Formats: sequence, structure tokens, C-alpha cells
Amino acid sequence: MLKFSANISLLFTEHPILERFQAAADCGFKAVEIQFPYDEDAKLIKSAADSAGVEIVLINVPAGDLMQGGKGLAGMPGKEKEYQQALDLCVQYAEIIKPRCINVLAGREENSDLHYDCHRTFIANLRHTAEVLDQMGITTVFEAVNLHDTPSFLVHNLREQIEILEEVQHPNVMLQYDIYHMHRMGEHICENIFEHGHIIGHIQFADAPGRAEPGTGEIDFTAAFKAIEDSAFNGWVGAEYNPTAGTEDSLGWL
Repeated sequence: MLKFSANISLLFTEHPILERFQAAADCGFKAVEIQFPYDEDAKLIKSAADSAGVEIVLINVPAGDLMQGGKGLAGMPGKEKEYQQALDLCVQYAEIIKPRCINVLAGREENSDLHYDCHRTFIANLRHTAEVLDQMGITTVFEAVNLHDTPSFLVHNLREQIEILEEVQHPNVMLQYDIYHMHRMGEHICENIFEHGHIIGHIQFADAPGRAEPGTGEIDFTAAFKAIEDSAFNGWVGAEYNPTAGTEDSLGWL
């Protein structure tokens, strides 16, 4: 049986962030994920999760200016010190809220001449992150992001993810597979998941092209969810979409 988590950065936004844990629990979720929890006190986040009886399964390392259209941190040469500071903050939160996985966003490669340097920087930061989080019992994951929504993103397909995973050569690094992003890139979702479930640490989904709930676009989620069930993947499957109306009204798929 699939284990679904609610991404409360996008879902249940009808409520203040600390109330979203209980709102998710009331709708049947046993786990949540938060993109960037750093605007709230970590102890308050942990208390809200514990009170609602939900596990926090995923957060992201701070990504600098990436979400505002900038280059980000993890794959940017010259920003190694800033990335280390971001990781230090992430570790402070992780020690308290204890997520299962932490995602590292590579960032944008706006100058193709710097591809090699960006790639090497990301490999080094990913390997270092894995070593740090391994000591905490937390899995490091990284994702590919589609180029339609985020032009020039350094990692944008499954092939690149697998190549990076092989190059990092660290047992504590796995893939984060985002169904929405990979469908937008024209990938074969069911085949990808079934064949590579053993190296995927976390899955996220939204329908495409609108990034709303399942049933609003062109993805066959009956097939996608079956592919996950039939694969070697055994992690959490995160609902990370923008509800077309209220969150509760968007949960027909669940």
C-alpha cells in the first residue's frame, strides 16, 4: 500500500503553517513534508507535528535565491561557503524535527560554459551533505526539475540524476523523483519508477501541465501509482500540488 504525505507548503494553506499538521492529519495523512521550514521555530514545528501525530518526512536544504529566480547554491561555483551555512542551518532544524529525507536543489546553470564547474560543485556539495546527514540517520536526496518552469536548472532528467548518483558514490544518496517535473520533460513515468524504484528515496506528484491535483491534467495516476506499488520503492509519496479550490476538495484522488 502506498504511503502518502502532504506537502504543507502547498496544501492546507487555508490555515497558518503550524495548524496545517492537524489539518493534514484530519484528512488521513500520516506524514507531511515542508519545502523550507526556516521561517518557523523548529521546536514549534516539532510540537505541532507531534500533537497531530504526523511524521515529517522531507525538508529542503535552504536554496538561497533559487525560489526568487536566482541561481541557488548547491551547484554554484564560488558559493560553497554560502551552501555550507545553509546546510548548517538545515542540520540545526533536522536535529529537532528529524525528517527522513533532506532534498538538495542543484540550482540554475545560466552559463553553459560553466557546466563542468557547476556539475563538479554540485557533486562535491552533495557528497559532503550525504556524509553529514548519514551520521544523523537521514537520507540525502536530490531531484530533477523541468526546464519549462525553471529554465536552466542544472539537473533536469532521470539520466542526469543516475549519472550524478553514480559519480557521487555515496550509499546515503538517493533520487527524489517528481512525477510532475518528469512528465513535463517527456519522460516515461511508469517505466522510470518501476525500473529505478530501488534508488529512489522519495517521490512527489502533481498533475500536468497545471501542477494541480490528480485528475486536472494529462497524467494517468492510476498507472503511476500502480507502478510505484509494483516497484522496489518503499518510501513516502508526497502530494506536492496547487489545489484548484480548497485543499479538502482536491483530495478525491486520495
